[in-house]
Amino acid sequence: MKSDSEIAAPIKLILSDVDGVLTNGQIIYDAAGFETKAFHVRDGLGIKLWQRAGFSFGIVTARNSEIVTRRAEELGITGLRQGCQHKWDAAVELMQEAGCGPEQTAYIGDDLPDLAVMTRVALPVCVSDAASDVRKAATWITKLPGGTGAVREMIERLLHAKSKWDSLVVQR
Repeated sequence: MKSDSEIAAPIKLILSDVDGVLTNGQIIYDAAGFETKAFHVRDGLGIKLWQRAGFSFGIVTARNSEIVTRRAEELGITGLRQGCQHKWDAAVELMQEAGCGPEQTAYIGDDLPDLAVMTRVALPVCVSDAASDVRKAATWITKLPGGTGAVREMIERLLHAKSKWDSLVVQR
């Protein structure tokens, strides 16, 4: 069994699903029919730290949402693919844009459409409340469920394994 350091060493790109990973999976419509989503602030800081360490982060989601576009812009995520019926095709595009291959990529998901990517990348990760088939495909399973800081948990683990965490968070 490989150590976290061995697993993390080649990873330069994280790709993430949205609903059920960056959010708790609920889709809420207000009285006017507008969709709302809740994102966890710790996931956002984790993504920023990952980027600050010199790595890339991308989003691959089957749905289209202006809220996701806004959140990606807030976090400086340029690799955003929405409305993806074939997540693997979108993942390949994002890997090419980042100059990475599957062997340098981690993907975090929660449900069956994520398997197309999870089964082809170096580090498949899922949230603790993922579907059972997704949990079986994952190398790492977060302790936290989707929408509650699970992406941050994964990023912390990767940055610790790469010996980059302390230099990013210790105040000088």
